Amino acid sequence: MSPAAVYTTGVTQYQPLASKATGSTLVIGSPSTARDGQYQALITELENDTGTVEKQMLDRLVDAATTMQPSSYAAVHITLDSSEYEGLLPNLPALLLQIQEGLNPLGTLHLRNLTSTLSTIPSELTLAGFTILSGLNANGSIIAQKPGHSTGAVFSLKKQAQRLNGSAPIVALPRRKTDNATKKALWSLNTPSAAKIDAEALLTPADRERPVPLCEPVNPSAPRRKRACKNCTCGLAELEQEELRQSNVVIIDGSQDGGAREVSQAEKERLQKAAQAASKATSSCGNCYLGDAFRCASCPYLGLPAFKPGEKVVIDLGMDDI
Repeated sequence: MSPAAVYTTGVTQYQPLASKATGSTLVIGSPSTARDGQYQALITELENDTGTVEKQMLDRLVDAATTMQPSSYAAVHITLDSSEYEGLLPNLPALLLQIQEGLNPLGTLHLRNLTSTLSTIPSELTLAGFTILSGLNANGSIIAQKPGHSTGAVFSLKKQAQRLNGSAPIVALPRRKTDNATKKALWSLNTPSAAKIDAEALLTPADRERPVPLCEPVNPSAPRRKRACKNCTCGLAELEQEELRQSNVVIIDGSQDGGAREVSQAEKERLQKAAQAASKATSSCGNCYLGDAFRCASCPYLGLPAFKPGEKVVIDLGMDDI
């Protein structure tokens, strides 16, 4: 009977455990494993074996509430239940990358309480750069190891030309030398054969016209300028005239017991009409009878109420002491 080879797919392949790394041990758990006591039992077991054990919850690492120090741990143990492993699958690549950065070279990662439904975890470990030392066994555990070399080593690709299959060495073709003057002349916009363009001839009559200064329409609710400009086109001058027409005048009595009196709009219009009709008023300015609002600082009627044109006004000489 001739010999025959038989292959079985159910046998888990193992690799010999490499030399151990040095450093502390990290245990990652969850609230469910803490409630059933697996988390505390694992911590007690590792403290008896290694001595220094650090503790961390899975949600803080997944939510980036905390980070692992680079190259700080010799071993990382993860103990979760099956439902938590299934919920971790979308965030597993980022977690494995963080664990690999936190492990020392040749550090080990121990995954506990795995089930047969989590068949994609070994491939995720391989893609993350781990070497699987122990596949999924009957206890539901997987042991993976960080390589002893850097997974992101950088080296130069510049090498000397080598002979391939005894052929001649690869020689770079020499670059053609070009004259700088020739290169500049190639990209120059001014050549002796090009016709000169008069810049003034490119301007149209519309370009030569002086622009008419225009301003935006006035907004009554917005902050305004100090006053309207000359030849105002935005409507501010009309708005100022309307405000001036509707504004009130206050007459201040300059006597000892005098007060202030606001002139109504009708009274103001009457005074303005009287000012226009009083062409023979004996005053240097012609506005004395209108009241203090229209009198100068040296007016002899300063402080007296307004009076009608032609009305006799008696000035008390005792007012000189005021």
